[in-house]
Amino acid sequence: MPASSFLTLRPGPVARLAADLSLAAGAGVLCWYAAAETRADRLAEPGWLAVVAATVISAPLAVRRRWPVSVAVAVAVATTALLGTGIIPDYASPAPLLVVGAALYNVGRHVAGSRGQWTALGASALLLCGVVFGSWYGTRTPENPGLAGMAFTTLVCGASWAVGWTLRERRRHSELTAAQATARAVAEERLRIAREMHDAVGHSLSLIAVKAGVANHVARQRPEEALAALEVIESASRSALAELRRTVGALRTEPVYDVAPTLRDLTGLADRAQAAGVAVDLDVHGSRDLPEPVALAAYRIVQESLTNVVRHAAPATCRVDVLGAVDHLRIEVTDDGRRHPAPAVGGTGLAGMRERVAAHGGTFSAGPRPGGGYAVVATLPYGSPS
Repeated sequence: MPASSFLTLRPGPVARLAADLSLAAGAGVLCWYAAAETRADRLAEPGWLAVVAATVISAPLAVRRRWPVSVAVAVAVATTALLGTGIIPDYASPAPLLVVGAALYNVGRHVAGSRGQWTALGASALLLCGVVFGSWYGTRTPENPGLAGMAFTTLVCGASWAVGWTLRERRRHSELTAAQATARAVAEERLRIAREMHDAVGHSLSLIAVKAGVANHVARQRPEEALAALEVIESASRSALAELRRTVGALRTEPVYDVAPTLRDLTGLADRAQAAGVAVDLDVHGSRDLPEPVALAAYRIVQESLTNVVRHAAPATCRVDVLGAVDHLRIEVTDDGRRHPAPAVGGTGLAGMRERVAAHGGTFSAGPRPGGGYAVVATLPYGSPS
């Protein structure tokens, strides 16, 4: 399992409760053993006192996830009292201090901000006081002033909280990274869908707009031309509906439509452009057995290029060359038409073509030709798109 997946793995509530109860029980046994120790120079303490001491220190761990700060404070206070009064001898202090460490680890793991830091600092200071007072009942001498106990206390408290804080920050970073990756994937998918929808129906809608204008202009003087324009509109409308269905079908879990036009479908694009007043000379060779993504990208580039010729240069003559080389496909669409003024609202066709080509690691250029007209040139490598 990847480290990022492990850090974001969360056990269920039953597993968490079982783990907390097991931790509390184990800590209770450890603390009971420590509290049952009696120095040789002191009277033996009653057995029930060790049980009470162990319970007071360890029981709060059972609810450590729900109230992490309260549990840490309760465990620290109980440990300080038992060490300071000598009920737990100073030489047995590592056992309850490890329980405090577990509580402070939990604070670092689940409590963000300065609240967790102040809890760790306060618990450490309180425990140091308990260790110092406890040493008066134990082995404190001028040669052994209890510095080892204080150092151990500081190490356990600081390291426990630091480990919990580190894991919490790693989990937060992993969740943030995953959320950013999801948002990025959603944005890219929206862009892909928008581009596909634009390319799928934009060509047909452009033909419809051009022919509707023609029909409206000649309806009274030349009704036969208006009728021909309406026939083109009908055909383009059916084509747009079919493209829309195929595109929507691609978004379904189990596609029921053929969603990938191929270079064999370029003839249909040329015929529709011809009906809109653009004479198309189509030449496709050396492009058999193309990878499906490359074939689809080439189809969309030719489709958008012909759409732009119909919208901005008709009537005109257009040449479409699609050449399959050893490692790439070259698409070149040129026309000799005179460009009409650009519409007030800019389109996204050129940007969409450029994005398609970039996704395949190819090259793209579009602009006026020196001798007049316009040219679109793209190369698509056969390798997998990025």
